[in-house]
Amino acid sequence: LFRDLAAYFERLEATSKRLEMFNILAELFRVAEPDDIAPIIYMSQGRLLPAFHGVEMGMSDKLVTRALVEAAQRTPEEVLSHFKTSGDLGLTAEVLLAGHTGEGVTVRQVYDEFGRIARTSGAGSVEKKLRNLSDLFSMVSAQEAKYIARFVMGQLRLGVGDATIQYQKDPGSGKKTLQITTAFETGSKVEQALKEKFPETKFERVQLDKVGPTVGKEIQKSADLGRIGEVAGKGGLAAIANIAAEVGYPIRMALCERVAEPEDIIAKIGRCAIEPKLDGFRCQIHKDGDRVEIFSRNLERTTPMFPDVADAVRRCVTASTAIFEGEALAFDEGTGELLPFQTTIQRKRKHGIADHAKEFPLKLFGFDLLYVDGQDFTRRPYRERRAELVSRILKNAIIEPAEMEETDDPARVRLIFETAIARGFEGIVAKRPDSPYAAGSRNFNWIKLKRSYKGALSDTVDLCLVGYFRGGGKRARFGIGTVLAAVFDPDSDLFKTVTKVGTGFSDEEWVRLRERLDTVAVSHKPARVDSKMEPDVWVQPTFVITVAADEITRSPMHTCGADAQGVGYALRFPRVQGFLREDKRPEDANTVKDIIELYDLQKRVKLE
Repeated sequence: LFRDLAAYFERLEATSKRLEMFNILAELFRVAEPDDIAPIIYMSQGRLLPAFHGVEMGMSDKLVTRALVEAAQRTPEEVLSHFKTSGDLGLTAEVLLAGHTGEGVTVRQVYDEFGRIARTSGAGSVEKKLRNLSDLFSMVSAQEAKYIARFVMGQLRLGVGDATIQYQKDPGSGKKTLQITTAFETGSKVEQALKEKFPETKFERVQLDKVGPTVGKEIQKSADLGRIGEVAGKGGLAAIANIAAEVGYPIRMALCERVAEPEDIIAKIGRCAIEPKLDGFRCQIHKDGDRVEIFSRNLERTTPMFPDVADAVRRCVTASTAIFEGEALAFDEGTGELLPFQTTIQRKRKHGIADHAKEFPLKLFGFDLLYVDGQDFTRRPYRERRAELVSRILKNAIIEPAEMEETDDPARVRLIFETAIARGFEGIVAKRPDSPYAAGSRNFNWIKLKRSYKGALSDTVDLCLVGYFRGGGKRARFGIGTVLAAVFDPDSDLFKTVTKVGTGFSDEEWVRLRERLDTVAVSHKPARVDSKMEPDVWVQPTFVITVAADEITRSPMHTCGADAQGVGYALRFPRVQGFLREDKRPEDANTVKDIIELYDLQKRVKLE
């Protein structure tokens, strides 16, 4: 029943302990019916469907207020008075519907009603939405109404991230229990060595042809956690390995490791395929006949931004169905010169796209093929994936394969790198020719080298905001003066603080930033945040910013990479570049490992 789910939501909302959150969710999934797992996963994250579907509830506070007036049989003045006091229509719904016991509606009934409300459009749609929501409020208890109101307004702040749902934790020790699928024999020297090195690890022998190398890698093939949860609920974890790439379901994008010098690339992976590192929009393109969908780095649907690219895919990619990746950049038709990201980013708009496309057309450089005509290419080697992609692109003015050269000569790598810099590119990306596509993973199969890595810390980092301080002086009138920013630690599923940032935003941006942060503000430290600092306002990890800094230092004030003595890493003299990174999820922020590696690179440069 939905009242049971609301009770779990109450427990999740109340906890500030990450391990307790894991236990609550694990208990919830154990008691849930398999058909309810997908809706529960979506709703616990405040979504009706994954972001790539682009489905929004579209409910304003005025509409929810009117629905409460009808359902609670109160005057508009009564509802507005309580809302003004509480600032939370969820709490207002709970108070005004006190005494309602509800009719015992199910999770599926509520979820389906949310879907109907979201998809209602056209003439009279506002009144239809109003009636449906009012009827739903009338059928539920006060506690259920609280979470319904928050959900439809996009204010369900439970702090449940993707990694929180994916990872299985050992409730006894509180440590991650890693389950390794092994092909070696019981009692072998390899197994003994691994057990000594990783005492927390559980080893399980299974038929690799049935389950695949690891369940975790297969999970990354689908950005739809609800789909994964439903499959696992019906068929067990082993069934996840059968999830294949599918057109219309974006695949989590592969990521790069970094090195300091061109010669380090050959030392790491030997012979490699080198492409220029382009500074544009990373796109994952899905083609199904004449239907084309384009997804961003954080797997949001961006098709309306790229009508010219979508049209070129229909005409010039010779496949009935395909999934491939590329980088889209604005270019000057007269000179053929690629334009800076500041020009390309102007495509990120809701209106006037066609006119802007004429003024600044895009060129898409394809660099990887993941699926084509019923065949999943993600497990095939990069060299084969690239060759197949090149063979599928007809010569045209918009889509072309990215430049690529294979070499095992360190001197040649350096020359390619320096040539790329001279041409205005960010740097290079080197790929292991025999590597599969590592969906959602960062490893040395792909290595990036940017010009900025060769300085101390002239590179920027992406950080997730976890709180803000109100500030004083001139900024007191904005209600915000400094933000608390963190990096992500995928091993612990925690956001660990690395700096406070108070420089780089304009006065107008400070106001806009506070308004955005207040939509995800919570009353206590989020369970997924590890911080020694206490900001004036905590926020759920949601928004990402890009930050430049003079250097990385050791600091006892921050938790990023903290050692046994509690000394972590921090950014010195940080300043924001641009505004919020709408193309990145919280988990796309730089990691603790990234910061430590940059610190080590920085030390090496200073020694030289």
